[in-house]
Formats: sequence, structure tokens, C-alpha cells
Amino acid sequence: MKTALGATAVATIAARPSAAARTKPLLGVVVGVSGKTTPDQAIAKVKAFGLECCQVGVGMAPASLAEPLKAALAKYQVKATAAMTLGSGKMVWDFYQGPLTIGLVPPQTRAARIDALKRASDLAKMCDIKAVHTHCGFIPENPNEPLYEETVKAIQEVAGYCKANGQTFLMETGQESPVTMLRAIQDAGLDNIGVNLDTANLILYDKGDPVAALDVIGKYVRGLHAKDGLYPTDPKHLGEEVAIGKGKVDFPEVMRKLHALHYTGPITIEREISGARQEDDIRASVTYLQRLIDSAY
Repeated sequence: MKTALGATAVATIAARPSAAARTKPLLGVVVGVSGKTTPDQAIAKVKAFGLECCQVGVGMAPASLAEPLKAALAKYQVKATAAMTLGSGKMVWDFYQGPLTIGLVPPQTRAARIDALKRASDLAKMCDIKAVHTHCGFIPENPNEPLYEETVKAIQEVAGYCKANGQTFLMETGQESPVTMLRAIQDAGLDNIGVNLDTANLILYDKGDPVAALDVIGKYVRGLHAKDGLYPTDPKHLGEEVAIGKGKVDFPEVMRKLHALHYTGPITIEREISGARQEDDIRASVTYLQRLIDSAY
């Protein structure tokens, strides 16, 4: 989620899926519409990749973003499957500062991040986007810790707000183990909470394997980040994200498992680098993943 695509145009590389293919997952890509990249530039890139859907990083989700984003989605005939925000405040993506700075777990930034997610929900409603998506953070594995109960209450508040706006609230895998995420979902007790399975994050954080995770949280998966990575070898730092096919994710088995779960939602490519290399890797990923989808489905 940290890296948004730039605005450089790329050649179309995949044909639009036919109506008969709608029982299969639809490939998309992560884009960002905050900062220097305008909604038109970001959504034009989705179209240039030959893709029909995306997840959209909306930064602090100002209401002024709604009209240009809605217009860009209509102009390029792209569907945004989720609006993403991390909210405000410092975030450090490692094992030492991460638990203190990421998501809804840290008390000092929790209220501001809840407000940002509510703004993202309102923005999503204006743009007819049916899901809001974030990292909830290093949810304690011990449910008896006070921070666990506080985080569940924060998830309830955000998910309840999203439900009133007709949306699913997606928790992205990574900082917590699959069983901890399952526990939090069940303890929050709302029927609009789902999982965005990031296939690499479980590996980067050494929180499990994405194939095995589907046995635990598969029925809650409503979105998926196609991403690859290596397990950490330094106890202070996350594992390395790499191009799809170069890491430890068993994508053929992920696809087979998704098919067994009757998953037909979006599969959204995320490559957390920038520039020409990012674009090349995304193009290669589209070809590779579409082949796996066609084979599994």
C-alpha cells in the first residue's frame, strides 16, 4: 500500500475479459490518487495496463477528491473495488517501530486514523466504491491484552460506519497472524468485515503462508493483493518484496485454493517500487497471473 503508481503511460498488454469470464477473478492494480498523481493520471494508467479494476489509495481522503475520481473512473470505464487509506501520523514498516506506529493499534494516532477511514468511506460512497481498506496494525496475539480489546472496538467503529454507507471494511493481512485476524473479525461481530489477503505480507512479516492462511481466513477474503516476497532474515526488518514469481508465494496453489473457495473477487497487483521497473514487473505479472487464473478456473 505504501507505493502508488506514477503517471507514465504504458502500452496495453491484456484484452478486456469477455462477459463469459466474469465467473473468474478480475485482475486489477493498486494506484494512488493523492500527492502529485491526479485521479485522471492514475486511472489512465489502469486502462493503459489493459485492466478494468483497481484499488485506489486516497491519502487523507478529502471530499474534494470525489468528483475528479468519479469522473476519471467513468471516463476510462474502470471499476475501483476499494478505497484505501492508512490515515495520518508516522508509520515505520519494521518489527521495532511498526507495532508502535502502524494501523489502529497505537492509541496516540487511533482517533485520527478512525476519522480518516470514515472520510474514506464517505468518499467511497460518493464514487460508488463498495469497500474501504486499511492495515489495522500489529493486533496483539494475546486477546487478554488491553490493546487487543481497544483495537477490536476501533474496528467495530470503522466497520459500523462503512456498513451504514453500504460498504465492506477490509483488513489487510500482514502485521497479524491469520488466526489473530480471524479472532478480531469474529470478536468485532459485524457481517461487513472482510479480508484483503496480501499474499506477500504474510511472508514479509513471517506471519504465515498465504496458501495455509486460506484455510483459516479464506471464507472472509473479499480482496487480494497479488504480491511476492522473501522471508525476513534480519529480526529488525521485514523480508524483501520481489517481483511476482521471484519469491516464496506459491501462486499456482493460491489460485487453486481460491477456486476451491469459489472466490471470484478482484486480484489486485501491487508492486511496491516505482519507475520503469515497476511497470515492467506489473506487465509481466498480468500475463503470468491471467494464465494461472485461466488454468485454475
